[in-house]
Amino acid sequence: MQLPVYDTTGASVGTVEVSDLLFSVPMHTAVVHQALLRQLANHRQGTSNTKTRGDVSGGGIKPRPQKHTGRSRQGSIRSPQWRHGGVVFGPHPRTYHQRMPKKMRRMAIRCLLSDKAQGDRLTVLQSLDMVGAKTKEIAGILQALKISSSVLVLTPRVDLNLVKSVGNLSKVKALPASDVNIVDLLNHERLVMTVDALRAAEALWAKPATKQAAEGEA
Repeated sequence: MQLPVYDTTGASVGTVEVSDLLFSVPMHTAVVHQALLRQLANHRQGTSNTKTRGDVSGGGIKPRPQKHTGRSRQGSIRSPQWRHGGVVFGPHPRTYHQRMPKKMRRMAIRCLLSDKAQGDRLTVLQSLDMVGAKTKEIAGILQALKISSSVLVLTPRVDLNLVKSVGNLSKVKALPASDVNIVDLLNHERLVMTVDALRAAEALWAKPATKQAAEGEA
């Protein structure tokens, strides 16, 4: 598969051959959906906690006699119906962690990258070297590439200047290729990758399905 390559001025400078294992994979909606739910669930801390009637201090004495007062029967002022009482069916610390086979996680990444490429929502840059943290510069590059929607920029490694440059742009996010994930791919309409980032992604996600690789991913 061939993809056009552009420079920072928006001019075409040639093409690059990419792996079909990464950019020509049919969409598998069920796998992508499961991977999305897994990532969102694993981000939950699960630290919320409430006190039951047994955890709230006080309430050891019966507030009033059981009979002959004309009022309701109460055993403790820490019962749920009392102010400052315990909470019924409230949250308690738990884990929301979900497991998913590595093969399925890799397939979800491939499906979304292929969807970007096949839908003309992937732009390949020859290079993107930021001398300093300049928001105006990266905004000009995106304008030259005719990108006005939300965009995810992938680089071969962490580029602090680029991260700082896009920090003031609400719909732009920069990540190293190794940190590409389901949520960011779905949340951003366009994808911009440098040639080096593309090769790094291929090294990570486009490995052939050999018997040794399958055993290693099990």
